[in-house]
Amino acid sequence: MTKRQKNTLMRIIVSAVLLIGVIVLEKTTAWPAWTYRVLVLVPYFIIGHDVLRKALLGIKNRQVFDENFLMATATVGAMILGETTEGVAVMLFYQIGELLQQLAVGRSRRSISALMDIRPDYANIEQEDGTLEQVDPDDVETGTVIVVQPGERIPIDGVVVEGNSSLNTAALTGESLPREVMPGDDVISGCVNNNGLLKVRTTKPFEESTVSRILDLVENSSMKKAKAENFIAKFARVYTPAVCGSALALAVIPPVVLGLAGQGWNFGTWVFRALTFLVISCPCALVVSIPLSFFGGIGGASRNGILVKGSNYLEALADASVVVFDKTGTLTKGVFEVTEITPAEGITSAELLECAALAESYSTHPVAKSLRQAAEKQLDQSRVGAVEEIAGHGVKAEVDGHEILAGNARLMDRFGVRYIPNEAAGTIVYAARDGQFLGSVTINDVLKEDTVDALRQMKACGIRRTVMLTGDAEQAAAAVAGQTGVDEYHSGLLPADKVAWIEKMLQEKTDKEVLCFVGDGINDAPVLSRADVGIAMGALGSDAAIEAADIVLMDDDIAKIPKAVMIARKCLRIVRENVVFAIGIKLICLVLSAFGYANMWWAVFADVGVMVLAVLNATRTLAMK
Repeated sequence: MTKRQKNTLMRIIVSAVLLIGVIVLEKTTAWPAWTYRVLVLVPYFIIGHDVLRKALLGIKNRQVFDENFLMATATVGAMILGETTEGVAVMLFYQIGELLQQLAVGRSRRSISALMDIRPDYANIEQEDGTLEQVDPDDVETGTVIVVQPGERIPIDGVVVEGNSSLNTAALTGESLPREVMPGDDVISGCVNNNGLLKVRTTKPFEESTVSRILDLVENSSMKKAKAENFIAKFARVYTPAVCGSALALAVIPPVVLGLAGQGWNFGTWVFRALTFLVISCPCALVVSIPLSFFGGIGGASRNGILVKGSNYLEALADASVVVFDKTGTLTKGVFEVTEITPAEGITSAELLECAALAESYSTHPVAKSLRQAAEKQLDQSRVGAVEEIAGHGVKAEVDGHEILAGNARLMDRFGVRYIPNEAAGTIVYAARDGQFLGSVTINDVLKEDTVDALRQMKACGIRRTVMLTGDAEQAAAAVAGQTGVDEYHSGLLPADKVAWIEKMLQEKTDKEVLCFVGDGINDAPVLSRADVGIAMGALGSDAAIEAADIVLMDDDIAKIPKAVMIARKCLRIVRENVVFAIGIKLICLVLSAFGYANMWWAVFADVGVMVLAVLNATRTLAMK
């Protein structure tokens, strides 16, 4: 408990004891009636002084109609009418409900705030004498070698240059299995170094590292509200003044009508009914439980390595029916291997591979990395001059003064190179030098281990259509589509073509259906932005893709997608349960109070009881398995 919550609990205990004491005195002594009414003011002001103060401030600031105004008016009115015990009891139970709500919100907040523990306080830089100096991660420049000791968090993204160890990635991915790393492996900030000493060369400034992006996403997620949250906020603004007007009408109109009809001007009875009406009408259950449900849903998802940027995206994900995938790095590992080299006549395999690898020497694309690895020797990048990357085609580079082209068939067609088509399954890289065809290299990717099972789970949870969009050739796309079992695929697409396909599918679906796109590359950013819900790979995905996405999978595991859908649906189901339950109970009790069948104790249940039950139901969103 926080200090404020402990203080509230102490006030509740003291007020309850004093109230019981006053009731006992009233039953056992014969003091004047006004004495007990004065004594009961002590527990009332102890438990309700903050509510009265907020109500007065609301009136002063012209923000009258809120739960503080309703509770203050109802309890003060009850005590004026002589119902002193009921007035104190209503305020007491209201504060108990508020305390339980604060505890539930605190639990939800801690589930998300646990991510905040991944923020590193320092980075170790080795000095010339071998000692380590702790510096602020913000002050570490890109390319600096930092030292990560056993038990410390990696403060900045980088590449291991020395040492072997295992990393605990649970805070980022929700996975308990450690990840082994060695020199040459990429590491991301926020992971805990389990055993060995690591030296890491940073590849990004701290503000662009994974841990900073995560914290930014979490801190800003509450700003993007779901339709249900916006509806409840608008509903409360209209509902509260309406019930205040209805209560006033209930206190005045019936006794006036009955008085004129000769049946007595019984204002006291109707004023008490109106005060009961006010307590019942308090919208706390809705105003508190609905945002709490979404907050808990986001927290439950974050514990599973799924970062949702706002409750509006969680709400949309619940209606997901069409899921579109990029291929490389999403359905497949993005780890390519050269499986076949087909040189043109008069060209050796080594010459073809060296030219293609040099042309791609500055590219970070997985295909380029596989070419460099297959070259089996250190490439002299000083031989490479101007490089132009042509999106969706390949690269044009100057190597030893010659113009080298390396890319797909569209690149050859674009520059008028006569080439021999390669029909092999896989990604085909054609190469040419000064317009002369050098040959082709076949590169194959492998599926992620969980891809087939993940797609099966998506079908099981109600995804009716799965589509793969890729820039790869028809043969490679067909092979992956056959292995994964996607409903349809489209190959040979440029980034603009992918957007066009998404636009077409958005038009084909119904208004109630939601289209999700899952990708990881920089060229996926436009599609991620255009889809109803964009889902990016957080570990290997590009910064642009993560920035454009609405949901980020921190360990690149697409099996998290059906899990995210189920979390979203459970969250929405709990929201609907709370809305129906809270409004239904309140309407019944309001009608009963208007006809005199519900007293202040009914009002306590209809307000505090319903709020507590709704809040407890909302906390179920935290228990996402």
